[in-house]
Amino acid sequence: MEMHDLCAIAAREPRCVLATAVKVEGHAYRKQGVSMLLTEEGTLYGSISPGCLESDLQDRVVRVLNSQQLEFVEYDMRPEDDLSWGETIGCGGLIIVLIEPVCGELRSILSHMHTYFQSGSVVELTRSFYNHYSRIRYEIKLAEDAERQTVLRHSLVAIHPSESAIVASVSGENVPPRESLSEANRWGIPQQISAQFAPKPRLIIIGAGNDVIPVARLGKSTGFRVVVADWRESLCTAERFPDVELVCGFPHEVMPVLDIQSGDYILLMSHQFPREREFLELLEGRSYAYLGIMGSRTRTARLLNDLPPLKHLHSPVGLTIGADGPEEIAISIAAELIACKRAAAAAERRNVQRGIRHATDGHRASGG
Repeated sequence: MEMHDLCAIAAREPRCVLATAVKVEGHAYRKQGVSMLLTEEGTLYGSISPGCLESDLQDRVVRVLNSQQLEFVEYDMRPEDDLSWGETIGCGGLIIVLIEPVCGELRSILSHMHTYFQSGSVVELTRSFYNHYSRIRYEIKLAEDAERQTVLRHSLVAIHPSESAIVASVSGENVPPRESLSEANRWGIPQQISAQFAPKPRLIIIGAGNDVIPVARLGKSTGFRVVVADWRESLCTAERFPDVELVCGFPHEVMPVLDIQSGDYILLMSHQFPREREFLELLEGRSYAYLGIMGSRTRTARLLNDLPPLKHLHSPVGLTIGADGPEEIAISIAAELIACKRAAAAAERRNVQRGIRHATDGHRASGG
């Protein structure tokens, strides 16, 4: 579960905490910076471990909410003789988790972040600790403003002088939290922690037939913001596609509404040749991250006849896994979408354009 989801969930959960892995050493299930939400009622959103740390984190939720104080918790799985954590985790790493009550300014910050995500902006969140970690300041910036240091929203949360942030250490078995801020220094927690969060990429599916339903479901569960567009009102319904954005209309009507951007993933699954041809003609000159076309190579060749070369084209759509039936085909499509998304993220980090080798002999994505 991504920060985009957690921000939306925090808005509807009145009593919850945000847990973030602020330091990871050695082997661990998740990477540094990953977050999850835990509610007072025991509901978990997201994960930091395969499930073994979450029960201990849950035990701390009520105390953090009632005190409105942050906690640092250490989970040390490195000792070789420590079997209680080591066997359960399946790794030998060190994880320091920051637990923050979602209230007041932090709730406001998450709300602002969600608004920016919805507009397609990349957001940088910075936590600054003061007074031996007894004060915390939150700042958010749009990524494009980072160089100008334009602060869009900031806050300073002060902890009462008679109280302190709670720092806990857990190794092998549950240990009562120790109210000692010196532990944060011992762990080498920096006084300023920044992380950038990108909005979910959009997966735009043209077509609302029955075979689109599992693709939309898997797209949502694998980190895409799914949009389904179709001109058939009887198919393009919330009952068939719950929690999915719906756009009803013919290609020339939906194209201005979709406002396709460079990070969008597009799937043609309407099985309607004239409508898909019309959509492809309207797509000319636009930038996008992925274009998948359902159908045989012969059909796609006819569909593309006399059109200028299209970028990032994948057809037949999906990785070759011997899929049979709508559910397995949806899995093959989701696998290809994930592969392309991960490759794009890696390429951006290295500032090198890399392509995904398609698993079929169909049309491959161009490097442009």
